[in-house]
Amino acid sequence: MAMQITIIGLGQIGASVGLALSDHKGEIIRVGHDRQVETARKAERIGAVDKVALNLHRAVEDADIVLLALPVDEIRSVLEQVAQDLKEEAVVLDTSSCMEAVSAWATAILPPKRFFVTLAPSLNPDHLFEMQRGIDAARADLFQKSLMVITCPPGTDQSALKLAADLTALLGAAPLFADAREFDGMTAATRLLPCLCSAALINATCDQPGWQEGRKLAGRAYAWGTQAVEDFNAAVSPSQTFLLNREHVLRVLDNLHNALTELRDAVAAQDASQLDALLRQAHQHRRTWLNQRVSNDYGSLIPSPEMPRSGEALGRLLGIRPRQKEKK
Repeated sequence: MAMQITIIGLGQIGASVGLALSDHKGEIIRVGHDRQVETARKAERIGAVDKVALNLHRAVEDADIVLLALPVDEIRSVLEQVAQDLKEEAVVLDTSSCMEAVSAWATAILPPKRFFVTLAPSLNPDHLFEMQRGIDAARADLFQKSLMVITCPPGTDQSALKLAADLTALLGAAPLFADAREFDGMTAATRLLPCLCSAALINATCDQPGWQEGRKLAGRAYAWGTQAVEDFNAAVSPSQTFLLNREHVLRVLDNLHNALTELRDAVAAQDASQLDALLRQAHQHRRTWLNQRVSNDYGSLIPSPEMPRSGEALGRLLGIRPRQKEKK
């Protein structure tokens, strides 16, 4: 019998998961739901889902896996709406950037024997510099040559973790098990801080004297430097992502403040030697990171578990659900 995965949220991440699973139509039924009906219909047209369920409750009632690919400000409400519709042993997978907070919500909201695991994707380096967002940026290979960070609340059934790892393999990524708090700290530095930098750059330039003419000269550096703010455009209340991760966000903002002060002091002192050193250091750090990211080679920093072949992963994915003991 085929396993059903219901994907709630059919933007870049959700639709890409559906596309990546398209080679397993006989074994996996992909049901899609999005609050934007046209987005859901487009996901069906491009083959990201087998069918669309416009009613959220019906979308999840037969699901073995429910994948939440939503802005953080929508997750708690969706969990509350679907909690009583989930069948026993269903696994809810969340792809958001606030693992600790969302895990706490799931623990409080989901009934017994419904499992929750966070599955945070990184992107295939081939798509790092694409500027499209939403379903138009969905790619079947979006997760290949990348890592999926997997965390879960204490006491989570091991079968749910195994399912998350096997699904990760089907998507072409390698699993990396982590502590939720540890992951939130990494997220604050690598995903949230760039967005805040982007917002600060825009707010520091657009309302200043000279912008009416300066905007005509803004080019690639400005476009790329302000791009990250688009990552939270789909959220009704984008501030929630940052406030839920407040401790880590404050820490990385302090780091940024110190780095900017160092640059400012060098400029104020007309210290060309110090300014050159800071700029060259930044350039070298970026070059090192980008080479590692593009090659997916981090040496001994990140483990590289042997990836199972797709067929092996699918077999385990379909066979991991614990059987109910027969009553004597």
